[in-house]
Amino acid sequence: MGLLSKKDAKLITDPLADNNPITIQVLGICSALAITAELKASIVMSISVLFVLGVGNVVISLMRNIIPSKIRIIVQLIVVAALVIIVDQVLKAFAYELSKTLSVFVGLIITNCIIMGRFEAFALGNGPWRSFLDGIGNAAGYGAILIIVGFFRELLGSGTLLGFKVLGDPIEKTGLYSIGYENNGFMLLSPMALIVVGIIIWVQRTRNKALVEDH
Repeated sequence: MGLLSKKDAKLITDPLADNNPITIQVLGICSALAITAELKASIVMSISVLFVLGVGNVVISLMRNIIPSKIRIIVQLIVVAALVIIVDQVLKAFAYELSKTLSVFVGLIITNCIIMGRFEAFALGNGPWRSFLDGIGNAAGYGAILIIVGFFRELLGSGTLLGFKVLGDPIEKTGLYSIGYENNGFMLLSPMALIVVGIIIWVQRTRNKALVEDH
């Protein structure tokens, strides 16, 4: 962070911990529930939101002085929709099977509360550089939770990570399966994502008591 002032650095570090958009602001929960059964999908969704929010914040910041207030929401939706279309086309071109797995959820990035919230709360009132940092920070905080949830759901639910068997082979009874371990199928259901997020929130607030008082 040597290249950034302390104030600018906080735009990136705060959303990663004490002002996380999912665990503290409780935004973007839907995708955390829907697409985190696989770690790969969690990573791709995180990168997609990183691109959309980082670039979108800069675009809105550059246009902030020429956007009529009455149509600012429409303009924001057009910007984010254009960026999501780019993400969707890139996924279909280079990762078609994964794009089918994410299916409608990539399109729903358009209505992600985190993105529209940062456009309204930050990009409309700050310059491009700080808006970019804010977008990267909030997207990274969002992505970190998705990846953590996806890691545990795939590991405990399927015994794999990124499709690779890491706990052994359940059919041939190797690795942990040789001592009677069984995959927890409940981890692949959406409600378990909410439970995992709840555990993360509990750990975070236990670590920092100030969060309980502030929120």
